[in-house]
Amino acid sequence: MTNADFESAVHDHQGMVYSIALHFFHNTAIAEEVAQEVFLKLFEHRRAVETGPHCIAWLRRTAAHRCIDTLRRASFRQEVQIEDLPEVPVFPAESDPLLQEGLRRLIASLPEKPRAVMVLRYGEDMDPEEIGRTLQMPVRTVWSHLQRGTALIREKAARYRMEIEDEPNRTRSSRGVAPEGSASGLR
Repeated sequence: MTNADFESAVHDHQGMVYSIALHFFHNTAIAEEVAQEVFLKLFEHRRAVETGPHCIAWLRRTAAHRCIDTLRRASFRQEVQIEDLPEVPVFPAESDPLLQEGLRRLIASLPEKPRAVMVLRYGEDMDPEEIGRTLQMPVRTVWSHLQRGTALIREKAARYRMEIEDEPNRTRSSRGVAPEGSASGLR
């Protein structure tokens, strides 16, 4: 890869790399930092990276691994809480389902590897074989992460819905009003 090819790769694929990091962290500053690190690595390894599909696969794999590495750093874990992450709309909501608030929080609550698999599958629209090559894991492991991640999201969403449905009853009883249909409310 020549310097001109490198410049072209940065120009053509910076959105993809940034998008992977943003979907992983939901924080623009961290996403920008990860994207810079990925392109720095590309510059350092530009002689070994070919242009075209090889470069795209290399960038996706490196971005996913860099996200996981950043998450594992102890200082990062202490700095950011999911509730403190800013809401920054980058793309229109109808073009990117991962930007819907509830789904973003659910995906952010997944463990690192299932989260990376879910982001690449649904955020980058990669098929499981591509994800396996990108993250260097067997395709069956990718499918396992997708199934378990989806099951965890469904379970957490169901729990959240139950909490929301119970909220009116808790609010009434905290004000001294009995829930409808209870014995104390039938006097």
